[in-house]
Formats: sequence, structure tokens, C-alpha cells
Amino acid sequence: MLRDAEKTIGNLIDKQGVSFIASVSEDGFPNMKAMLPPRKRTGIREFYFTTNTSSMRVAQYRNNPNASIYFCDRRFFRGVMLVGHMEVLEDSDSKEMIWQEGDTMYYPEGVTDPDYCVLKFTAVSGRYYANFHSETFEIN
Repeated sequence: MLRDAEKTIGNLIDKQGVSFIASVSEDGFPNMKAMLPPRKRTGIREFYFTTNTSSMRVAQYRNNPNASIYFCDRRFFRGVMLVGHMEVLEDSDSKEMIWQEGDTMYYPEGVTDPDYCVLKFTAVSGRYYANFHSETFEIN
């Protein structure tokens, strides 16, 4: 049983080099994509990712904000899936908040590049797997 979900899961997330995000396609099927880790997180409730405004995933989130994110610790065979909603943010404050040096490799026009946006995921619940046991939990 998870004693301190935020600490245990937060530590797992912070050590991963890859994250997985899922959206829902127009025909109702889940679509999964590997991404770089979130640029910022607030506990295990809010996560911020960078992506291209023109991407298929952005179009899917705009159509249906239901989403999940997944982090896997392959070494200890444990993982966490968080379920919630994804917002597409294009305001300058959000974009500047997670901008990093070197991002011009992906967004040549810089932080104001129209093809640069922020995905903000807000979790409502999760499911943690470790030691051959799964546990569902709510996020407040």
C-alpha cells in the first residue's frame, strides 16, 4: 500500500528519461506517444510538456481533453498511470515558464514560435504498480 503517494510517485517520475502521453483519436481509440519528461510538475497533479502546435496530438486534445500519462521504472518493474485532462496552452507566460535554452532546435522562432505550445496535464486519479501489486488512488 502507498504510504506517501506523492513522494513515492514523484520520485519515480523524476528519475525517468521518457514519459508516455495518451490521447483519444477522432474514432475513439487511445493513442499513445513517447515524450521527453515533463518540463515542470506540481506534485503529482499538474505536468507541463512542450510540443508542436501543429501536431496530431494537439488536435486530438483540443477535440477531446481526456488523457493519461504513464511513467515506467524498467529497472524495478514499477510504473504509474495518471488519468485526467490535457489543456493546450499558447499564452506567453506558459510558454516562457518551461522554455529552455536549446529549444530553438525544435522551435526556430524562439519562445514566440507559433508552432510551440505547452501541454498542461491535470491528474484526477492514478494507478500505481509495484511488487506484483496494483493500487488505484485519487488525486486531490
